[in-house]
Amino acid sequence: MASLQCISSCFAFQRPFPTIKTNNTTTYSQSTHLGFSTTLSENSFSKGCLSIKPIERATRRGVVCEAAPKKKADSAIKRARQAEKRRVYNKSKKSELRTRSKKVLEALEVLQKKTGAESEEILTIEKLIAEAYSAIDKAVKSGALHRNTGANRKSRLARRKKAVEIHHGWYTPDAVAA
Repeated sequence: MASLQCISSCFAFQRPFPTIKTNNTTTYSQSTHLGFSTTLSENSFSKGCLSIKPIERATRRGVVCEAAPKKKADSAIKRARQAEKRRVYNKSKKSELRTRSKKVLEALEVLQKKTGAESEEILTIEKLIAEAYSAIDKAVKSGALHRNTGANRKSRLARRKKAVEIHHGWYTPDAVAA
């Protein structure tokens, strides 16, 4: 049984290579496994960078070069552990602020649809808004949320509240100077 040995360089051969022709017109078929790319092999063989010679062995094929899988570094394992802890913590913070924001928006929507609403009803919504602001600030402080994203979310809640106040006539914006 004939196999190939790489003399010049050390590669890990993994994929079957269909046909290889060398200078002395010997052709090796599918049973020969060479795993580097076609362009590398064509360039290397045509320029004579690699020389391949058949080796006769009775029962087994020889592996020229094999790369062992590396063990994950201890620092990488620790970083993965820390990242997972942070992900779970950040997920709970984001979930809390989404819940609080949703409660505020739903309360504002109900108040806007309500006919004959009084201005004192906005006080309960202001308490919900204060809780939502607190959750957003905590998420920003812990790093779960970027500060600009937190500011945008707080601004969105304030705009919705102001829109409800304008709708019911509890707030009149100043006339813009032309």
